[in-house]
Amino acid sequence: MKFDYVAPTSVEEALAALGEHGDDAKIMAGGQSLLPVLRMRLNAPEVVIDLGGIDALRGVRDEGDAIVVGAMTTHHEVRDHPLVREHALLVAKAAADVADAQIRHRGTFGGALAHADPAGDLGAPALALGAQFVIAGTDGTRTVEASDFFVGLFETAIGDDEILTEVRIPKHTGWGAHYEKFVRVAHQWPIVAVAATVRGSIDEARVGLTNMGPTPLRARATEAALAGVSATEDGVRAAADLAAEGTDPPSDLNGAADYRRHLARVLTRRAVLEAAGAQAWS
Repeated sequence: MKFDYVAPTSVEEALAALGEHGDDAKIMAGGQSLLPVLRMRLNAPEVVIDLGGIDALRGVRDEGDAIVVGAMTTHHEVRDHPLVREHALLVAKAAADVADAQIRHRGTFGGALAHADPAGDLGAPALALGAQFVIAGTDGTRTVEASDFFVGLFETAIGDDEILTEVRIPKHTGWGAHYEKFVRVAHQWPIVAVAATVRGSIDEARVGLTNMGPTPLRARATEAALAGVSATEDGVRAAADLAAEGTDPPSDLNGAADYRRHLARVLTRRAVLEAAGAQAWS
Protein backbone atom coordinates (compact mmCIF):
# COMPACT_ATOMS: atom_id res chain seq x y z
CA MET A 1 0.00 0.00 0.00
CA LYS A 2 1.30 3.45 -0.95
CA PHE A 3 0.29 6.79 0.52
CA ASP A 4 1.79 10.21 1.06
CA TYR A 5 2.94 10.96 4.60
CA VAL A 6 2.45 14.39 6.20
CA ALA A 7 3.96 15.28 9.59
CA PRO A 8 2.65 18.65 10.79
CA THR A 9 4.17 20.33 13.85
CA SER A 10 1.09 22.35 14.84
CA VAL A 11 -2.66 21.89 14.98
CA GLU A 12 -3.03 24.61 12.36
CA GLU A 13 -0.76 22.73 9.94
CA ALA A 14 -2.66 19.51 10.57
CA LEU A 15 -6.00 21.18 9.90
CA ALA A 16 -4.63 22.75 6.72
CA ALA A 17 -3.44 19.34 5.48
CA LEU A 18 -6.79 17.80 6.37
CA GLY A 19 -8.61 20.57 4.53
CA GLU A 20 -6.39 20.14 1.48
CA HIS A 21 -6.78 16.39 1.14
CA GLY A 22 -10.31 15.91 2.52
CA ASP A 23 -11.72 12.39 2.27
CA ASP A 24 -8.43 11.10 0.85
CA ALA A 25 -6.67 11.66 4.19
CA LYS A 26 -6.58 9.76 7.47
CA ILE A 27 -5.40 11.12 10.81
CA MET A 28 -2.85 9.02 12.72
CA ALA A 29 -2.24 9.48 16.43
CA GLY A 30 -0.37 6.57 18.03
CA GLY A 31 -1.20 4.34 15.08
CA GLN A 32 -2.31 1.38 17.20
CA SER A 33 -5.76 1.37 15.58
CA LEU A 34 -4.98 2.76 12.11
CA LEU A 35 -1.95 0.65 11.21
CA PRO A 36 -3.72 -2.73 11.61
CA VAL A 37 -6.56 -1.39 9.45
CA LEU A 38 -4.07 -0.39 6.75
CA ARG A 39 -2.27 -3.74 6.92
CA MET A 40 -5.55 -5.57 6.42
CA ARG A 41 -6.41 -3.29 3.47
CA LEU A 42 -9.64 -2.21 5.17
CA ASN A 43 -8.88 1.40 4.33
CA ALA A 44 -6.71 2.88 1.60
CA PRO A 45 -6.05 6.60 2.22
CA GLU A 46 -3.96 8.58 -0.22
CA VAL A 47 -2.51 10.68 2.62
CA VAL A 48 -1.74 9.90 6.27
CA ILE A 49 -1.44 12.91 8.56
CA ASP A 50 0.69 11.99 11.56
CA LEU A 51 0.00 14.08 14.69
CA GLY A 52 3.04 12.68 16.51
CA GLY A 53 5.10 15.84 15.95
CA ILE A 54 2.62 18.21 17.59
CA ASP A 55 4.01 18.73 21.09
CA ALA A 56 1.09 20.98 22.06
CA LEU A 57 -1.19 17.93 22.03
CA ARG A 58 0.78 16.12 24.76
CA GLY A 59 0.66 16.31 28.52
CA VAL A 60 -1.67 16.74 31.47
CA ARG A 61 -2.43 20.02 33.21
CA ASP A 62 -4.55 21.31 36.07
CA GLU A 63 -7.29 23.80 35.25
CA GLY A 64 -9.00 24.35 38.58
CA ASP A 65 -12.08 22.16 38.64
CA ALA A 66 -10.80 19.85 35.90
CA ILE A 67 -7.66 18.22 34.59
CA VAL A 68 -6.93 18.42 30.89
CA VAL A 69 -5.32 15.54 28.99
CA GLY A 70 -3.79 16.26 25.59
CA ALA A 71 -5.03 13.99 22.85
CA MET A 72 -1.52 12.72 22.03
CA THR A 73 -0.68 11.77 25.61
CA THR A 74 0.12 8.07 25.74
CA HIS A 75 -1.80 5.56 27.85
CA HIS A 76 1.38 4.99 29.87
CA GLU A 77 1.69 8.70 30.66
CA VAL A 78 -1.99 8.92 31.61
CA ARG A 79 -1.71 5.90 33.88
CA ASP A 80 1.30 7.27 35.77
CA HIS A 81 0.56 11.00 35.87
CA PRO A 82 0.04 12.22 39.47
CA LEU A 83 -2.77 14.61 38.47
CA VAL A 84 -4.72 11.77 36.86
CA ARG A 85 -4.15 9.46 39.81
CA GLU A 86 -5.25 12.12 42.29
CA HIS A 87 -8.23 13.63 40.47
CA ALA A 88 -9.38 10.99 37.95
CA LEU A 89 -8.36 7.67 39.46
CA LEU A 90 -10.86 5.79 37.29
CA VAL A 91 -9.09 6.93 34.11
CA ALA A 92 -5.69 5.95 35.49
CA LYS A 93 -6.92 2.46 36.37
CA ALA A 94 -8.54 1.95 32.98
CA ALA A 95 -5.41 3.17 31.18
CA ALA A 96 -3.40 0.61 33.13
CA ASP A 97 -5.60 -2.11 31.63
CA VAL A 98 -5.22 -1.07 27.98
CA ALA A 99 -3.73 -3.96 25.99
CA ASP A 100 -0.06 -4.54 26.86
CA ALA A 101 2.93 -2.40 27.84
CA GLN A 102 4.12 -1.91 24.27
CA ILE A 103 0.77 -0.56 23.11
CA ARG A 104 0.40 1.60 26.23
CA HIS A 105 3.71 3.28 25.37
CA ARG A 106 2.66 3.96 21.76
CA GLY A 107 -1.12 4.33 21.82
CA THR A 108 -2.64 7.67 22.71
CA PHE A 109 -5.52 8.71 24.94
CA GLY A 110 -7.19 10.86 22.30
CA GLY A 111 -6.56 8.41 19.49
CA ALA A 112 -8.30 5.59 21.34
CA LEU A 113 -11.28 7.77 22.21
CA ALA A 114 -11.59 9.13 18.67
CA HIS A 115 -11.46 5.58 17.29
CA ALA A 116 -14.62 4.89 19.36
CA ASP A 117 -14.39 1.13 19.45
CA PRO A 118 -17.24 0.04 21.75
CA ALA A 119 -14.83 -2.49 23.27
CA GLY A 120 -12.21 0.19 23.94
CA ASP A 121 -11.22 0.63 27.58
CA LEU A 122 -11.33 4.43 27.86
CA GLY A 123 -14.78 5.41 26.62
CA ALA A 124 -16.73 4.14 29.64
CA PRO A 125 -14.48 5.90 32.20
CA ALA A 126 -14.62 9.15 30.22
CA LEU A 127 -18.39 8.91 30.05
CA ALA A 128 -18.77 8.03 33.73
CA LEU A 129 -16.68 11.03 34.78
CA GLY A 130 -18.54 13.47 32.53
CA ALA A 131 -15.53 14.31 30.37
CA GLN A 132 -15.62 17.06 27.75
CA PHE A 133 -13.94 16.73 24.37
CA VAL A 134 -12.27 19.77 22.79
CA ILE A 135 -12.37 19.58 19.00
CA ALA A 136 -10.50 21.94 16.66
CA GLY A 137 -11.53 22.97 13.18
CA THR A 138 -10.65 25.76 10.77
CA ASP A 139 -13.33 27.95 12.38
CA GLY A 140 -11.97 27.48 15.89
CA THR A 141 -12.62 25.03 18.72
CA ARG A 142 -15.77 23.60 20.22
CA THR A 143 -16.41 21.49 23.31
CA VAL A 144 -18.60 18.39 23.25
CA GLU A 145 -19.93 16.57 26.31
CA ALA A 146 -19.06 12.88 26.60
CA SER A 147 -22.75 12.03 26.38
CA ASP A 148 -22.83 13.59 22.90
CA PHE A 149 -19.35 12.60 21.74
CA PHE A 150 -19.95 8.90 21.10
CA VAL A 151 -22.46 8.81 18.26
CA GLY A 152 -22.40 5.21 17.05
CA LEU A 153 -20.21 2.24 16.21
CA PHE A 154 -16.72 3.69 15.53
CA GLU A 155 -18.39 7.08 15.13
CA THR A 156 -17.94 10.27 17.14
CA ALA A 157 -18.93 13.93 16.97
CA ILE A 158 -15.57 14.79 15.35
CA GLY A 159 -16.22 16.17 11.86
CA ASP A 160 -14.29 15.11 8.77
CA ASP A 161 -12.37 18.40 8.85
CA GLU A 162 -11.75 18.44 12.62
CA ILE A 163 -9.20 17.09 15.12
CA LEU A 164 -9.61 16.11 18.77
CA THR A 165 -7.06 18.19 20.69
CA GLU A 166 -7.71 17.51 24.39
CA VAL A 167 -10.08 15.98 26.92
CA ARG A 168 -11.25 17.86 30.01
CA ILE A 169 -12.07 15.62 32.98
CA PRO A 170 -13.92 17.08 35.98
CA LYS A 171 -12.03 16.40 39.18
CA HIS A 172 -13.26 13.49 41.28
CA THR A 173 -10.68 13.93 44.02
CA GLY A 174 -10.91 11.32 46.74
CA TRP A 175 -13.39 9.14 44.85
CA GLY A 176 -12.68 5.43 44.90
CA ALA A 177 -12.37 3.77 41.51
CA HIS A 178 -12.03 0.41 39.84
CA TYR A 179 -12.05 -0.94 36.27
CA GLU A 180 -13.23 -4.55 36.09
CA LYS A 181 -12.53 -6.20 32.75
CA PHE A 182 -13.47 -9.69 31.56
CA VAL A 183 -11.39 -11.34 28.84
CA ARG A 184 -10.73 -14.91 27.75
CA VAL A 185 -7.16 -14.22 26.62
CA ALA A 186 -4.69 -11.77 28.13
CA HIS A 187 -4.62 -8.33 26.43
CA GLN A 188 -7.79 -9.09 24.46
CA TRP A 189 -10.48 -6.48 23.91
CA PRO A 190 -12.89 -6.82 26.84
CA ILE A 191 -15.92 -8.99 26.28
CA VAL A 192 -17.51 -6.72 28.89
CA ALA A 193 -15.93 -4.24 31.30
CA VAL A 194 -17.26 -1.94 34.01
CA ALA A 195 -15.81 1.40 35.09
CA ALA A 196 -17.01 2.35 38.57
CA THR A 197 -16.19 5.31 40.77
CA VAL A 198 -17.81 6.12 44.11
CA ARG A 199 -17.76 8.94 46.62
CA GLY A 200 -17.71 7.87 50.21
CA SER A 201 -19.30 4.56 51.11
CA ILE A 202 -21.56 5.00 49.01
CA ASP A 203 -22.85 8.59 48.82
CA GLU A 204 -22.71 8.81 45.03
CA ALA A 205 -21.65 6.49 42.22
CA ARG A 206 -20.84 6.67 38.52
CA VAL A 207 -20.81 3.48 36.47
CA GLY A 208 -19.79 3.13 32.82
CA LEU A 209 -20.18 0.01 30.68
CA THR A 210 -17.79 -1.20 27.98
CA ASN A 211 -18.96 -3.33 25.02
CA MET A 212 -22.61 -3.36 26.06
CA GLY A 213 -23.81 -1.54 22.95
CA PRO A 214 -22.47 0.35 19.93
CA THR A 215 -21.16 3.09 22.24
CA PRO A 216 -20.03 3.31 25.88
CA LEU A 217 -22.99 3.49 28.25
CA ARG A 218 -23.85 4.79 31.71
CA ALA A 219 -25.62 2.33 34.01
CA ARG A 220 -28.04 5.01 35.17
CA ALA A 221 -30.44 2.69 37.03
CA THR A 222 -27.55 1.22 38.98
CA GLU A 223 -26.17 4.66 39.80
CA ALA A 224 -29.51 5.79 41.18
CA ALA A 225 -29.98 2.62 43.20
CA LEU A 226 -26.49 2.83 44.71
CA ALA A 227 -26.93 6.27 46.28
CA GLY A 228 -26.77 5.90 50.04
CA VAL A 229 -26.43 2.11 50.19
CA SER A 230 -23.80 0.40 52.30
CA ALA A 231 -20.71 -0.86 50.53
CA THR A 232 -21.41 -4.51 51.29
CA GLU A 233 -22.11 -7.50 49.07
CA ASP A 234 -25.79 -7.45 50.00
CA GLY A 235 -26.03 -3.67 49.80
CA VAL A 236 -24.61 -3.47 46.28
CA ARG A 237 -26.11 -6.61 44.73
CA ALA A 238 -29.62 -5.26 44.03
CA ALA A 239 -28.24 -2.12 42.39
CA ALA A 240 -25.75 -4.10 40.32
CA ASP A 241 -28.55 -6.36 39.06
CA LEU A 242 -29.92 -3.29 37.23
CA ALA A 243 -26.69 -2.67 35.29
CA ALA A 244 -27.85 -4.22 32.01
CA GLU A 245 -31.09 -2.23 31.80
CA GLY A 246 -31.36 -0.36 28.50
CA THR A 247 -28.28 -1.98 26.97
CA ASP A 248 -27.95 -3.58 23.55
CA PRO A 249 -24.90 -5.84 23.72
CA PRO A 250 -23.66 -7.69 20.65
CA SER A 251 -23.70 -11.44 20.14
CA ASP A 252 -20.50 -12.83 18.64
CA LEU A 253 -17.95 -15.61 19.03
CA ASN A 254 -17.03 -14.34 22.49
CA GLY A 255 -20.54 -14.59 23.85
CA ALA A 256 -24.24 -14.03 23.29
CA ALA A 257 -26.03 -10.87 24.33
CA ASP A 258 -27.62 -12.56 27.37
CA TYR A 259 -24.21 -13.75 28.51
CA ARG A 260 -22.91 -10.20 28.32
CA ARG A 261 -25.88 -8.91 30.33
CA HIS A 262 -25.04 -11.48 33.01
CA LEU A 263 -21.40 -10.39 32.96
CA ALA A 264 -22.39 -6.73 33.29
CA ARG A 265 -24.30 -7.47 36.49
CA VAL A 266 -21.51 -9.57 38.00
CA LEU A 267 -18.72 -7.19 37.01
CA THR A 268 -20.65 -4.15 38.23
CA ARG A 269 -21.01 -5.68 41.68
CA ARG A 270 -17.29 -6.44 41.79
CA ALA A 271 -16.24 -3.04 40.44
CA VAL A 272 -18.41 -1.04 42.85
CA LEU A 273 -17.24 -3.00 45.88
CA GLU A 274 -13.60 -2.61 44.84
CA ALA A 275 -14.10 1.11 44.16
CA ALA A 276 -15.66 1.65 47.59
CA GLY A 277 -12.47 0.36 49.17
CA ALA A 278 -9.99 2.11 46.85
CA GLN A 279 -9.72 5.85 47.44
CA ALA A 280 -6.10 5.87 46.27
CA TRP A 281 -3.91 4.10 43.72
CA SER A 282 -3.03 0.57 44.70
